Amino acid sequence: MNPSIEGKNPEINIKEIIRPPNYILNSSKLQRFSNRNIIFERVMNDPSWKGHMRIYDENVPHIIEQDKIGYSRVDFALADASSIVHDAFDGAVSHTKIKTYRTPLCTVGTEWTKTKHEVDSPQKTSSILKHAARLFGASLTGICKLDRRWLYAEAEVPKRFENVVVMAVEMDPKGIAASPAVPAAVATGVGYSKMAFTLSLMGQFIRNLGYMAIQCGNDTALSIPIAIDAGLGELGRNGLLITPQYGPRVRLCKIFTDLPLAPDKPIAFGVKEFCKKCKACAKNCEIGAISSDEEPSFDIACRSNNPGALKWYVNAELCYQFWCENGTDCSTCIKVCAYNVAPT
Repeated sequence: MNPSIEGKNPEINIKEIIRPPNYILNSSKLQRFSNRNIIFERVMNDPSWKGHMRIYDENVPHIIEQDKIGYSRVDFALADASSIVHDAFDGAVSHTKIKTYRTPLCTVGTEWTKTKHEVDSPQKTSSILKHAARLFGASLTGICKLDRRWLYAEAEVPKRFENVVVMAVEMDPKGIAASPAVPAAVATGVGYSKMAFTLSLMGQFIRNLGYMAIQCGNDTALSIPIAIDAGLGELGRNGLLITPQYGPRVRLCKIFTDLPLAPDKPIAFGVKEFCKKCKACAKNCEIGAISSDEEPSFDIACRSNNPGALKWYVNAELCYQFWCENGTDCSTCIKVCAYNVAPT
């Protein structure tokens, strides 16, 4: 465990449960979240707050001139390169079979994928899919039924897409440990590029079985509640998914599909109770964006929060403003989390 958290090491005893432990919802407040309220959308379209039209790398030339460790020209060059597969590859979020720039060698182009693979056991198919996800780069994979409350208000996903394959990609522990310096942004960017790679291969695999796949990164639906439904972890004080294996040091992606699958059960291992006492993420947040209240509440911190759930709400506006001052994104709340486990 992370040794810097005042000697507090959580014990992880995983239990499968019927309903996620974080799901205390106020149905009168809970509604499908509009992607117009995502903080990055508000940067361009919401003149009512201080972050409007502030691009978080706008200060990079000035920051490089300061010659600080972890903020060099090389560091920023690595960070920009790290996410290029995610940022430049349209196939990462494809909803249809990805077109290649040339016909693969040694194939005759037989349309053998047009018929559906007969699924006699959804459990077996789920196991096959998880094996494929591991081969393609996923660190963790879970499966759940699609709860349409987690779709963005603007998203249109046909009813036949009943299942979700959720994948977590581990981020480099040494990079994240450098936060808020630029090497942490490199770890994040590589995580996104790995996510795009894994998504594209998994989507193609499902289509090759004759079924449909909608590949999603942070788009289309809220990733964290879906990952909780799929048994990958619990929600932490820092607003992130806490996994038993890596804590919050993962990036999430998902695929909606009509392929018959057996869902996993949500899990509980005491995150909420531990977060009540720990507060390391709140104490170490340089801009005070994370609540230090002992008890979670229904009170949102800013417009970019989705109301209706009992939890600790994170002020994404303050978080983004720090990014602008820092010249890059920040992962300190991941770095200091007691659940952040580095491989030995």
